[in-house]
Amino acid sequence: MRDISRPDRVEPLANHHASLAFGVPDSAPGTIYALSVSGGVRLSAGEERAVVFGRNRPDVDVCVGEDDLRISRSQGAVTYRAGLWWLTNTGHRALQLPHSLMLFPEDDPHPVDPGYTPVFVSGTARRQHLLELYVTGDDGRRPRPAPNSATLRDKPWALSSDERLALVSLAQKYLLHEAYPQPCTWQQVAADLSGMQPSQQWTSKRAEHLVAGVRRRLSRGGVPGLTREEVGEPVGNMLNHNLVMELLQTRTLVPPDLLLLDDI
Repeated sequence: MRDISRPDRVEPLANHHASLAFGVPDSAPGTIYALSVSGGVRLSAGEERAVVFGRNRPDVDVCVGEDDLRISRSQGAVTYRAGLWWLTNTGHRALQLPHSLMLFPEDDPHPVDPGYTPVFVSGTARRQHLLELYVTGDDGRRPRPAPNSATLRDKPWALSSDERLALVSLAQKYLLHEAYPQPCTWQQVAADLSGMQPSQQWTSKRAEHLVAGVRRRLSRGGVPGLTREEVGEPVGNMLNHNLVMELLQTRTLVPPDLLLLDDI
C-alpha cells in the first residue's frame, strides 16, 4: 500500500475537490496536483518523487477506472526529474493528452507543462476515464495568461441539467482536448442522449433548439459571435464553435463533465 504519512509523499486532497480546471491554491513552485472522480492528491517537487495512478486502489496514489477491467492496475505515473514532471504510461491502454497526442506504453516519458493538463484513458465501450493534472508555475500560482488570451468571467453561466447534457455531448471533442475540434453533429448529440435517456425522446431538433436557446440567452448577456448577423454567411459550425469556446473560457464546461456521458 502506498505510504502517505511522510511529508515528501503525496498529500490527499479534500473530499469532493473541485475540478483542477478551476485552478489550485497558492503552492510551492512545481507542486503537482492529480485528481480523478475517486479523489486526488498533491505532491511538492522533489527528485524522483512520483504520483502513481491506476485501477488498483491500495497500490496507487490516485485511483482511475476502479470498476473498469480494461484499465490497468498501474496505468501510469508522473515523476519529477531534473526540474520537470514526466508522465509515463505503465499500463496497456494509451493515454490521450491535449492536442490529440497519444502516449503509449512503449513511448518515452512525456513532460507535463505548468498549468492544467487533462489525461484520458479509454475503457470499456465508450467510457473515458479522466485524470486531471495541475503543475503550479514558478511563482507557485497558476500560470498567467498570454496578453491576447480571453479574459475569464467571474462566474460560469447557469445551465439546466438538459442544457448541460446536450452541450457536453456537442462539445465532447473540445473537452477531450483534441486537436482542431469541431462541434458534434446534432445526429450524434441525439444518439448520445437517447442512449442515456431512452424515455426522454431526444431528437436532433430537440437538441438543436435547446442549444439555440442557450446561444440566445448568452447573446443577450453580451457574448459576441452567437448570432447569424454577427458571423455572416456561410455560418457552418461557427455559432456552435463560438458558444463552446465561451463555455470553456468561463469554465461553464470542464473535462470532468464528460462523466455525464459515461452511460452511453
